Amino acid sequence: MILVFFWKIKARYIPWAILHMGLDRLYLARRGDVKFWKLLGAGKGETFTPKDADPLRWGLLVVVDKDSDIANAKIIERWARRSQSRFYAQLSPISVNGAWSKKRPFKDIPGAPANWSGKIVAITRARIKWRKNVIFWNSVPPVTASLHSCPGLISAIGIGEAPIGLQGTLSIWETAEAVKNFAYSGAAHKEAIKATHRHAWYAEEMFSRFALIESKGSL
Repeated sequence: MILVFFWKIKARYIPWAILHMGLDRLYLARRGDVKFWKLLGAGKGETFTPKDADPLRWGLLVVVDKDSDIANAKIIERWARRSQSRFYAQLSPISVNGAWSKKRPFKDIPGAPANWSGKIVAITRARIKWRKNVIFWNSVPPVTASLHSCPGLISAIGIGEAPIGLQGTLSIWETAEAVKNFAYSGAAHKEAIKATHRHAWYAEEMFSRFALIESKGSL
């Protein structure tokens, strides 16, 4: 089971959030029902560069056993108490290409129905080569503008395991067709794909689409 949580915390809890980005790793590592996890910082979804970082928004992506109770666990409750808004989603894989931290965490999760016609969550994630960061950031703005003007987009934010070098996006779409149109029809995105091959700026990458099985709150 794939679960995603995002919290927009109250400003006075920013130091607490930074501390628990470290401490909560210990808690997650000890849980037997947790198969894969990533504590995430988030961006405002405007530029997808480091200056986009939002110190009020934090997240957790976790792969757990089917009968896991982590949604009601203390770690989730602690973040919720300090938040002014929350987002929760359960996902089911449609297509996953690439690896995340040298793992393929979604390969054993039951896939979405073949005839899925509901909302789609797209997650992209990359480990950017250090010497390529500036080139990558300079290529992002046209893609960002194209993304936010794309028909069918519900919302999009930047995500990251670290402020620099481990970058990604999480976006929610009305339909699979809307995602496909952005990925393969938009001039800015097609140029970004060409630039990726030209500059080889990723040391690792993952592009994935999921069925949005259930969600609560606002991203």
